[in-house]
Amino acid sequence: MTLVLVILFITIALFIWGKFPPDVVALIAMLSLYLFGILEVKEALSGFSNTTVIMIAALFIIGEGLSRTGWTALAGKFFVEWAGKSVPKLLVIVTLGASILSGFVSNTGTVAALLPVTVSAAWNAGTLPSKLLMPVAFGSNTGGLLTLTGTPPNIIASNALVENGFEGFSFFEFGLIGLPLLLVAILYFRFIGHRLLPKNKTANKPVDLDAEMLKWMEGYSIGENLYRFRIRSMSPLIGTQMGHWNFEEDFKVSIMRLRRRHPSPLQQKTPLFVELPSADTEMRYHDIITVKGEAAAVNRLMQTYSLGILPAPSEKDGLKEEFINQEVGMAEMLITPKSIFVGKQINLGQYLKKSGVQLLAASRNNRPLKGEITINAGDAFVIRGPWHNIESLKNLYENVVIIGSPEAMAKNVTALTPKSFIAMGTLLLMIILLVFKIVPGAIAALLCAGIMMLTRCVPISKAYKGISWTSVIMIAAMIPMGIALQKTGVAQLAAENLVSFLGTWHPVALLGGIFLLTTAFSQTINNSATAVLMAPIALIAATTLGVSPKPFLITVAISASTAFLTPVGTTTNAMVMTAGGYKFMDYVKVGGPLLLLFFITTLILVPLIWNF
Repeated sequence: MTLVLVILFITIALFIWGKFPPDVVALIAMLSLYLFGILEVKEALSGFSNTTVIMIAALFIIGEGLSRTGWTALAGKFFVEWAGKSVPKLLVIVTLGASILSGFVSNTGTVAALLPVTVSAAWNAGTLPSKLLMPVAFGSNTGGLLTLTGTPPNIIASNALVENGFEGFSFFEFGLIGLPLLLVAILYFRFIGHRLLPKNKTANKPVDLDAEMLKWMEGYSIGENLYRFRIRSMSPLIGTQMGHWNFEEDFKVSIMRLRRRHPSPLQQKTPLFVELPSADTEMRYHDIITVKGEAAAVNRLMQTYSLGILPAPSEKDGLKEEFINQEVGMAEMLITPKSIFVGKQINLGQYLKKSGVQLLAASRNNRPLKGEITINAGDAFVIRGPWHNIESLKNLYENVVIIGSPEAMAKNVTALTPKSFIAMGTLLLMIILLVFKIVPGAIAALLCAGIMMLTRCVPISKAYKGISWTSVIMIAAMIPMGIALQKTGVAQLAAENLVSFLGTWHPVALLGGIFLLTTAFSQTINNSATAVLMAPIALIAATTLGVSPKPFLITVAISASTAFLTPVGTTTNAMVMTAGGYKFMDYVKVGGPLLLLFFITTLILVPLIWNF
């Protein structure tokens, strides 16, 4: 017992100190429990095979899929539009959203899905992610109290009643206390908590595509010399392939995009949008093609092939919709003096055959270039192509510089594609699997993460990069601490002494004692393990006093979900730690007052709702 307590206190002290990364501290604690003979090898490493840890890793991949297919950027956009520039209003929205979703989906799944959304919304609203991410984590913990399946401690408390001959809790019965606690949490963050949340600067600011597009319009004139045509019924292009006509050689124009305006039933397998038409792309009646070239050449093209001219996009939003989506994007490229491109002649709009990337526009000495140019060192280009091609461009051509992160830009595209709906369908499938318990939670998450990768909503090469390994390793390494506390009897002894001391007082006093002990354990022990430990003790205490066990079991469920003081108390706290740049003491500072409010609310409302 003494060794376990010493290791626990040292671990907590190291977390508070913040000198070492939290995952390293957790690994040191895990190794110490084994080296001092407290745990066996299997017990010490059990966290890395724990279903919760595996589920968390899979949920990060699912969240990455939602981010890469546009849902998180779109949700962030709606959040900002709804809240405007009001950070307090945005705070209420994300807290409420996390709470409602976690009533039906696991808390970790909720945070994994909302984390990138919240980061994007925070930056877009002119605030920092650290001002919103902790409310999301705490809101998801609170939302778990809205339904029976919202969080494991609810099920554990209900099953403890049923196994001992009492009536269990109904599905929405937890909402009788969950809704008031949710209201308390929202009001706390709205009027008090937002002042306590830290202003931690992090490097996860998303790219502002609107600002980038405006910069390209001004610096490169990408909206100029852009035309759209409709293929008319008498055009010789109908039924032919683009490569047959040599548009670039004969007319000095580049085909940017093709849209099937009226696809026939026989053409349903053909993509509605051909973002980067190739030589074998077939043209059909009523297709709309976007081209780039000089006015005289474009006019000659129109007359030669009987094309009908349409208004070309010129505004920022129109150009963004024309050029950027989940599959195809844009970026800036700089040419260095040693680049193989120096001295070569190119027509703006042509494609680099080796990479499939288009040189859309160019600038020299901050002045746009037009037509055919000879590339000089220092020239800047706006390039367009598949996101993964842009990202790999620097590996194909030496001595070119890609400005910014194409991968980060791709995550901020709000336009949806078929993959977007696959990703959303995958999320809904996971919700159904979890709500109806068709398969275990870890299997549901792994299955849906696999779907995300197989459908390339998340490229397999990017899937592992989407996982926050610091959070995963820290959680896995801290699970053995809970095992050690139970194995050595530390937790059992503390609980029994509390019951014997408070049992002679009023039942509310014992209720308060159970709350405090349970929440104390939940700050370092998994909330499920805490509920398993405390449920039988609360049940015995109630039957010994001759009162109903329901108030005590509901208190166990509530307090097991109040791990607001540490980043290791719940997986949700750990998941937002890195993204929000939080320190150990940030949780104490923000979570302490909220925990006190939950304690007071529980002691007042629980005896009124569930009589002793």
